[in-house]
Amino acid sequence: MLWHWKELFGVSKVKTADELAFLVADGATVAVCGMGLAGWNEEMALAIEKRFLETGHPRNITFFQNGGMGDWTINRGPTHFGHVGLVKRWIGAHIGSNPTMSKLVAENKIEGYNLPQGVICQLWREIAAKRPGLITKVGLGTFVDPRVEGAKLNSLTQEDIVKLIEFEGEEYLFFKSLPIDMALIRGTVADEKGNLTATKEGQLNGALHLAQATRNSGGIVIAQAEYLAQAGSLHPKEVRVPGILVDYVVIAAKAEHHWQTEGLYYNPAFSGSIKVPLSEVPPLSLNERKIIARRAAMELEPHSVINFGVGMPTDVANIATEENANEGLSLTTEAGAIGGVPDGIPNFGHAYNAEAIIEEPSQFDFYDGGGIDIAFLGLAQADRQGNVNVAKFNRKLTGCGGFVDISQNSKKVVFCGSFTSGGLQVRVKNGQLLVEQEGKFRKFLQRVEHICFSGEYAQKRAQQALYVTERAVFTLEQGELTLIEIAPGIDLENDILAQMEFRPRVPPRLKLMPAGIFQPVWGRLNELIKAKQAK
Repeated sequence: MLWHWKELFGVSKVKTADELAFLVADGATVAVCGMGLAGWNEEMALAIEKRFLETGHPRNITFFQNGGMGDWTINRGPTHFGHVGLVKRWIGAHIGSNPTMSKLVAENKIEGYNLPQGVICQLWREIAAKRPGLITKVGLGTFVDPRVEGAKLNSLTQEDIVKLIEFEGEEYLFFKSLPIDMALIRGTVADEKGNLTATKEGQLNGALHLAQATRNSGGIVIAQAEYLAQAGSLHPKEVRVPGILVDYVVIAAKAEHHWQTEGLYYNPAFSGSIKVPLSEVPPLSLNERKIIARRAAMELEPHSVINFGVGMPTDVANIATEENANEGLSLTTEAGAIGGVPDGIPNFGHAYNAEAIIEEPSQFDFYDGGGIDIAFLGLAQADRQGNVNVAKFNRKLTGCGGFVDISQNSKKVVFCGSFTSGGLQVRVKNGQLLVEQEGKFRKFLQRVEHICFSGEYAQKRAQQALYVTERAVFTLEQGELTLIEIAPGIDLENDILAQMEFRPRVPPRLKLMPAGIFQPVWGRLNELIKAKQAK
């Protein structure tokens, strides 16, 4: 039997957020998990912020998160923690969607560590089992590597939390376990014992593993739910976090405190409750994004497992849907969706018509072991050595998210991004690409500001890497970025080489990017994929 919280009183584990906010001690490590507003405990965040503004406590906490949480505004999400004095240290994978915290780190007012998303999820399991930490190759050669930046985001951040070690003759990175004092998690229904379901959630994220880590650290787990159920009334297989791990339950007072994604309150297609016609996925307009997505989609292989990063890469999934080319492809997200069609911002991490939704740490286990055949990821900056930056550029701090884990371990990676940024305007006329206004920022630099993908490490592993823009396509050959295709209508010297800080390798004969992708209607993707299958 299910009740809304207003109909039930006097349950021991059910408290108000204001009551529980006083449990956060000065100097505590507070951990959260999710993506966007998925998994986010808004009730507790509001209460902790209120207590701090009224009393000055808690002070100097460490805020520990996995994915990019928040909705890019100062109204909801982890932005409630973005106060000098409240937070001393931020540790997480993505901070861009949390503008107040991002500003504090960028201005050197709090310490900041940017760790790969999968590393954080997997580290929680190590903490839960009281193992010393996580040993992994993820991050080697990138800004996470102590030989580069050691995951530190500013000069205030001094402590080394990542070590380079050698084991059985090979290099690894070691991430030390740290105790967690409080976990703020979320689900749909909680019963009187604290058993928690995720019925309306679109992600399972790492709530179970975070709760286990916190409980075995001697910490407190507080779960937000929408509804309260009688003890013993929940189906045991629907319980995602058992009540033995949950100390307190807070029921959402308002629907706006319990959004499924950062963009909407609830879509049953994201939680797997319904299947929607794929015709409902809107087609993209013919612009630089669609051109890039079409060219990138040409790299799709039959019967492959695919990951799409945030931003432009999710357009590739839209193209596959628009071209009716999804059959035989397994599209995935790092948040745990398998199958279906991944959505982009503001619903990133969710998928329409997913075949399965698994827990995030398990998804990264699969990814780290080379389970992804091809990954489509973003491109903010690239350099001569094929290094890619997506996390810290042009005085903007976003964080790497799952980019490092995914790009390093995929069999093939396709980076997708416009050739320049900041006001770029292009148009297509008679199948020709015309640059009407160049972007303010160059993206192909002598040296990227922040190494999120190491070209050198990729070359050592013979990993395939492609760099796709609206006017040029590059590959990584012999340790250098090599131009292999240019768009029809584009001048090599003026539109490409003059807009780069270095001269890439240029073969004697350049190919033209396929003319069809510059037309309003393409219709060739299915044919291309089937031709590969025939081979």
